[in-house]
Amino acid sequence: MSSHELNTVAFLKCVGPLLESGPVNDMKQWRHHFSITCYEHSLFVSYVAFRLARRLGWDYRAAARAGLLHDLYLYDPWDASAHPGNQCLDHPVFALRNAEKLCPDLSEKEKNAIVSHMFPLAVHLPRCREAAVVNIADKVCATIEVIHLYRTRRIQRWLPKTA
Repeated sequence: MSSHELNTVAFLKCVGPLLESGPVNDMKQWRHHFSITCYEHSLFVSYVAFRLARRLGWDYRAAARAGLLHDLYLYDPWDASAHPGNQCLDHPVFALRNAEKLCPDLSEKEKNAIVSHMFPLAVHLPRCREAAVVNIADKVCATIEVIHLYRTRRIQRWLPKTA
């Protein structure tokens, strides 16, 4: 088995049940960055955070789960009536609430990673390594998406295939 296949198997052990859940699949309906859906973005962040945390010897399960759930806000981000204030600042709190409903067993690391992923723009600070790695993965992935590199064959081959 190749290292990519081994990484994919390990990654899917971390997030497989979440990928089958209704709320995570509901993210497919929301556009996030241009043509990228919230689901695609979150899967990308999850995998990058997983790979970084695993390489560094950190809690890669927490990083993968938090990365997948970090944007689980479940409303149209372009509809100002769907959230009370600034989407950039509001959505981590909504995502955490939804993640806690979906996963009552969320660890403190996962909760912090979800609510702090917009640091330094938002008020919540990353308080653990896993939160920092999700924050960094989110910024890297968003940049790749915004400059329209996400759909390149090289990126697509690197990501794990999911149903």
